[in-house]
Amino acid sequence: MNPFDQQAPIQGVKHIIAVGSGKGGVGKSTVAANLAVGLKHRGHKVGLLDADIYGPSVPRLFGCLGQRPDVDSQSKIVPLTRFGVKLMSMGFMVDEDMPMVWRGPMLFKAMDQFFRDVAWGELDYLVIDLPPGTGDVALTMAQKVPVDGGVVVCTPQNMALADGKKAISMFAQVKIPVLGVVENMSFMTTPQGERVSLFPKGELDAYLMSRDLAKLAEIPFQPQLALSSEAGVPALESQPESAEAKAFLSLADEVIRRTVKHSS
Repeated sequence: MNPFDQQAPIQGVKHIIAVGSGKGGVGKSTVAANLAVGLKHRGHKVGLLDADIYGPSVPRLFGCLGQRPDVDSQSKIVPLTRFGVKLMSMGFMVDEDMPMVWRGPMLFKAMDQFFRDVAWGELDYLVIDLPPGTGDVALTMAQKVPVDGGVVVCTPQNMALADGKKAISMFAQVKIPVLGVVENMSFMTTPQGERVSLFPKGELDAYLMSRDLAKLAEIPFQPQLALSSEAGVPALESQPESAEAKAFLSLADEVIRRTVKHSS
């Protein structure tokens, strides 16, 4: 039997967008969080599922550390809501310093519960923040639910691009359309207005052109972006007029446009 024949929609969820990366440290969870908030700013009902079972980031990014979700009368988990986005994460179930020493079958069961046993309600978009790499979680997601598109997060240098290519290939192998790539930490701007590269510029643009893939956004790095993440307030909420907030909002617009195009 084709493993993708097991797919079943999540009741009430119109579109599922997966955010992945080939490696850690590229800001994937920050991008996923602000994409979710950006979609909400555009008037959509949005959920964010933190699928990084071993290293969940959503509780800290949204200022929800130590909070626990309720269970409704149908024994479904009620997601927490912050800044108008419904949130679910393994980080709401265990303490931040508690390691998840799990083998594959337990991970598969947890993912299935996140899809089927959470009271997501009516959502226009469910954004899934995948763990870094191309392992079991991405494969389980692809087998369990129909995903409308994948967004790959990469930083500019070739070392990150090498792993970003693997994430792009992974989405292709599990039949998830790649909506495009986000170049995170693309540059920073000095107080004098000078644009400075944090990393040596690699071959990302040439690679995307050769594969007919879009660069969805270039997200600048500024200290306040890191500070807002540490404070548990996404940049789109803490600094809505900043260059990075505007870039995240542009990313949300691109995802909406490309998801509608793919669905039509």
